[in-house]
Amino acid sequence: MKKILILSSLLISFCAVTFAQKSKQPKLVIGIVVDQMRADYIEKYKCKYSQKGFLRLQSQGFDCRNTNYNYAPTFTGPGHASIYTGTTPMLNGIVSNDWYVRKSNDTIYCVYDRNVKSIGGESGPGRMSPNNLLTTTITDELQLTTQGKSKVIGISLKDRGAILPAGRAADAAYWFDGYTGNWITSTWYMTDLPEWVKNFNNKKYPDLYLSKPWNTLLPIDQYTESDVDDSPYEMKFKGEEKPVFPHNLPAFKGTSWDLVRRTPFGNTMTKDIAKEAITAEHMGEDGITDFLCVSFSATDYVGHQFGTNAIELEDTYIRLDKDLEDLFAFLDAKCGKDNYLVFLTADHAAIQNPQSLIDAKLNAGFINARVINDTVIDYLKQQYGSAKYFSCYDNNQVYLNRKAIAEDKLNLEEVQTKIAQYLSNIIEGIYMCVAGETLKNNVSVDPLMVRIKNGYHPERSGDVIVMYAPGWIENLYGGNGKQGTTHGSPYSYDTHVPLLWMGTGITQGSTTRPINITDIAPTLSFLLNTNLPNANKGLPIYEITK
Repeated sequence: MKKILILSSLLISFCAVTFAQKSKQPKLVIGIVVDQMRADYIEKYKCKYSQKGFLRLQSQGFDCRNTNYNYAPTFTGPGHASIYTGTTPMLNGIVSNDWYVRKSNDTIYCVYDRNVKSIGGESGPGRMSPNNLLTTTITDELQLTTQGKSKVIGISLKDRGAILPAGRAADAAYWFDGYTGNWITSTWYMTDLPEWVKNFNNKKYPDLYLSKPWNTLLPIDQYTESDVDDSPYEMKFKGEEKPVFPHNLPAFKGTSWDLVRRTPFGNTMTKDIAKEAITAEHMGEDGITDFLCVSFSATDYVGHQFGTNAIELEDTYIRLDKDLEDLFAFLDAKCGKDNYLVFLTADHAAIQNPQSLIDAKLNAGFINARVINDTVIDYLKQQYGSAKYFSCYDNNQVYLNRKAIAEDKLNLEEVQTKIAQYLSNIIEGIYMCVAGETLKNNVSVDPLMVRIKNGYHPERSGDVIVMYAPGWIENLYGGNGKQGTTHGSPYSYDTHVPLLWMGTGITQGSTTRPINITDIAPTLSFLLNTNLPNANKGLPIYEITK
């Protein structure tokens, strides 16, 4: 009996210790979003990475290898919002980077706010806030749990990449203003930039990074994971004869500093200001969890310009790996290895350049959005005698003039359905079209239909959702309209992204179980002991939270 009591006592003690260790909360959470990162980029460039960046996340943390977006369209604004709200555009309202507003007959940018003013930069780039976000984020819930004692900050070259993750209750969000070369914010957060941000701006990092050509970090013949340097599928910098290394950045700079976004040095600058924020704001220094949201945007700019198979993109990821190595080493020294939590994911992925797929005899193609726009107008004239029922075609969606349709006593769903059927049958490259009214009551379990419905908001989305066939995209901006790449579809090349965890409470391992991007926020809720975001649809990742 005595032995049993001793064993029972030891077991209870062991369980208590284990629970205490498991329930330990991090002093600091770093949420990292890599803009336009495909899941395969970790394995693709693995032989070029060190063991202390991306691969440290794999070897010391947990790798969710089958993580996908569970909605479309897959763009930057919706991606950042859905990661942190635990829900999709259906509820968080961020249906795209911008969308048509029926009441004003105009488009609105996802974080534009005319009621705020710029702090630290030009007026236009600074009039931004999270006001268009309709639901709470995990960062908001952390603030509510700690009665505002947690410090929450968002940082990104892109305003939407800084603002949406940090949420409506954030202490601050900072983004890059290419007109001034400064990191700025808005009056949503403060009335003046902190001294540390002013001091960072005074160091003129953009001038430094644009003062010399961009050459490859490694000898160029080692970039065997990519296409040839002089590829017909890549866009050139303005003023460049060919899209090849070295890229003479000083010659292309012009009168603004926006060029730094389209180089890997934009990510390095983002990493540097993130470290400065942690130090200056004393993040992770007390017993209350702080949260820093960092989005690395240069990968998206480089990807759009050069495509998914370019040496420029590979060089950008090799350099980002070194930035991560530096950031993790800084966190080790600042917080201690067991006192911070990191997760890394992406806001969307990207398709390989369709022209390269065509040349490889694969099914792909380009669609001209203007053709769809004009086809809808012509159809409405033929069918109803007027084009007044059409508003615009944007983000793969047809917006109709609902007021005119109602005034003429037409049935909205019937008009939507007829347009959907007509477009599906007449334009090559369209897989199918779905009427908005049909989506409201749709109960299909087909994964594509589920993703389309999850991305549909009745007021902010269009009346007809146009889904292109796999491999087909709209003509690209710049070049000849067929260079570079883009994203936005419900297909795996746009939805499949990395998701890696490391730090406090995270054990080493991996899973190929399907995980939705909306599962990140509830997982953090369980790890941080907060309420779930108020419109959460995701499930906690049980391999991490069990």
